[in-house]
Amino acid sequence: MIYRSKAPLRVSFGGGGTDISPYCDRNGGLVLSSTINKYCFGTLRPRSDREVQVRSLDYDLTVRYQVDEDPVYDGKLDLVKASIKHMGPVPRGFDLYLYSDAPPGSGLGSSSTLVVTVLGCLQRWLGRRLSPYQLADLAYRVEREEMGIKGGRQDQYAAVFGGFNLIEFEAGHTVVNPLRLRPEVVNELEANLLLCYTGKTRVSASIIESQVRSCRNEEPNTMAALNQLKQLTVRLKNSLLQEDLDEFGELLHEAWVHKKRLAPAITDREIDGLYQAALESGATGGKLLGAGGGGYLLLFCPPHRRHLVVSRLEKLSGQAVSFAFEWQGLQTWEVAAPAPRLRETGGGQ
Repeated sequence: MIYRSKAPLRVSFGGGGTDISPYCDRNGGLVLSSTINKYCFGTLRPRSDREVQVRSLDYDLTVRYQVDEDPVYDGKLDLVKASIKHMGPVPRGFDLYLYSDAPPGSGLGSSSTLVVTVLGCLQRWLGRRLSPYQLADLAYRVEREEMGIKGGRQDQYAAVFGGFNLIEFEAGHTVVNPLRLRPEVVNELEANLLLCYTGKTRVSASIIESQVRSCRNEEPNTMAALNQLKQLTVRLKNSLLQEDLDEFGELLHEAWVHKKRLAPAITDREIDGLYQAALESGATGGKLLGAGGGGYLLLFCPPHRRHLVVSRLEKLSGQAVSFAFEWQGLQTWEVAAPAPRLRETGGGQ
C-alpha cells in the first residue's frame, strides 16, 4: 500500500502573538484563523529493507538513514526527522516524499503544517489512533520542544482541525471552537480578501525572541499591544458571526496597527509601502500574516476595487495570489501500490 496525507495552510485574522509563551500561560491567548486551499502533501511508500529515505520535492533534497539509527540534526529536513522519531518506532524502512504550496517563512504556517502532514502519514501507515488534539499537541512538541524552533501554538491546531476557528490557549490547555458561517458569508469574504506575496520570506525566530523577552519583562507597550490584540480577536469573531464584513475589514487594519507594536522587525519600509499602496488603491484593511518580516499580506478590498489594488501592488513587485477557504483539516488515505510494469521487448516468438 501507499499512504498519503495533506494538511491545509492557514491565514490568521487576529490574535497572533497571544499564542506564544509566556503570554498565553499567564494571560490566556486567543486566535481567529481559517485554513485555505494551499497544502502540504506527503506520500509514504514502505520498503522491504531498513532504510529511511526522505525527499523534499520543493528543495530537491534527499536524506537517508537507517531505521535503527538516531537521526542526525544537521540542517537537512530536521523537522521531518524529528517527526519520524516522535511517531516511531517503525517496523521497517520507507520512502517519504513531501512538497508544499508555500515555502517556510511565508506566514501561512507552512513549517507546522509540514510536521502535521508527516505525522498524519506515519499515523495512517502505523495504524495509530491519535485524537486531533493529541496529534496537534505532538506536532507542537516536535517543532517547539524537540527542535527548539520559536513560535506559537496556533498553526498546528489549524492544520489538524481545519476550517474557521476561534482557538483559546492557556498553560497546558488548548480549546478549538469552530465557527458556523453561512456559505454566502464565506463566499462574500473570499470576494473581499486578497493575498499578496511581498517577495521575501523571513526567519521569525529573532522577532519572536524579542516578543518573548518583552513579555518576560512585562514591558508595558508589548503587554498593552497583546491585550489589545486579544480584545480585537473577539471583535473580529463577532463581526464574522454577525455578518458585518465591512467592520471585519476595518478591524483587520486595527489589529495590524497593534501587531506592529510587538517588535520593530515585524515590518519594514517595503512592507509598509505595499500596504499603504493597497489602501490608496481601495483596500480598507489588512495585515501581514505570520510573525512578520515578510511573507504574505492579507488585504480586505471591495471586489470592484480589486483590480486596481492588484495592479498597484504588482507595479511595486507584489504578487497577488488567489485562494479559497478550506473546511477540512488533516486528511489521510491509502491506495494500492501499482503493480510493476513489464517492459515489452522487441521480436516475436
